[in-house]
Amino acid sequence: MHAIEISAYGAPDVLRLVQRPRPEAGEGEVRIRVSASGVNRPDVLQRRGQYAPPPGAPDLPGLEVAGVIDSGDVEAMEAAGLRIGDRVCALVAGGGYAEYCVAPIGQCLPIPRGWSDVEAAGIPETFFTVWSNVFDRGRLQAGETLLVQGGSSGIGVTAIQMARAMGARVLVTVGSAEKAEACVRLGADQAILYRSQDFVAEVARLTGGRGVDVILDMVAGPYVAREIDCLAEDGRLVIIAVQGGTDAAFDAGKVLRRRLTITGSTLRPRSVAFKAAIARELRQHVWPLIERGAIRPVVHRVFPAGQAAHAHALMESNQHIGKIVLDWTGAAA
Repeated sequence: MHAIEISAYGAPDVLRLVQRPRPEAGEGEVRIRVSASGVNRPDVLQRRGQYAPPPGAPDLPGLEVAGVIDSGDVEAMEAAGLRIGDRVCALVAGGGYAEYCVAPIGQCLPIPRGWSDVEAAGIPETFFTVWSNVFDRGRLQAGETLLVQGGSSGIGVTAIQMARAMGARVLVTVGSAEKAEACVRLGADQAILYRSQDFVAEVARLTGGRGVDVILDMVAGPYVAREIDCLAEDGRLVIIAVQGGTDAAFDAGKVLRRRLTITGSTLRPRSVAFKAAIARELRQHVWPLIERGAIRPVVHRVFPAGQAAHAHALMESNQHIGKIVLDWTGAAA
């Protein structure tokens, strides 16, 4: 099979289209003939040597795929209501940049009606992450307000739509007027231009001084102290990436006095059972929203798989709005 491997740690051009043996599905697994793979920030970090795959995961990058079940554990598939030939999207711990990928059956979901494989390839990583962090850890409820740092990212556009569909108000920070307009079209109530506006002051203005209930943060570092100032009483700050660094100094007294919660998580190293539980929640609560059109795909650009380096360069430029996807239907291109 064709696959994209990291030939050495470094810039996007270290990604190479190579031939690899097809993986074989084991107990509780399926093998998927991949049509499309989502590109995510952790793939970039892995390419740079800053995010190693968890033990036992393939060395190939790629955390989400869409395609057709090609083979697998028939008994386990039957128990899950799946069979060979079904179109699915799946969250994986690695190996997604390939024409064939093995996935735990519990981490597979049917491709929503009306969605292409390219569109569905952008579902697993962002939907699993948003559900786990915004709704499980952040406990966002209808009527509350969510602030998303980086609203135009793949995570951001998913969080906007999911939170809005669940009855929450959504504020986002973005880097340009174009991204602000895109986020508002997707359902954000307000977009804050972080380069020219103080997001702390804007949150205070937009909430009448109350603050927001939940913040989804991909920056951390110096943002943490400022985000604490954005939270309402009993507010929750959920950190899912540390693009601004891991050191964060803040006034712990504010956390105590206003009963704030600071939490965070990484999804990739969690157990199959944990991820399968998220998949069941998505199937129950989010798939109906997708199928009635309350949540729609946002694909910024599709690259032939052989141009994975260009996809990573676009990811690092931060010029995209929504998902970047690799197309495997012409893998040698």
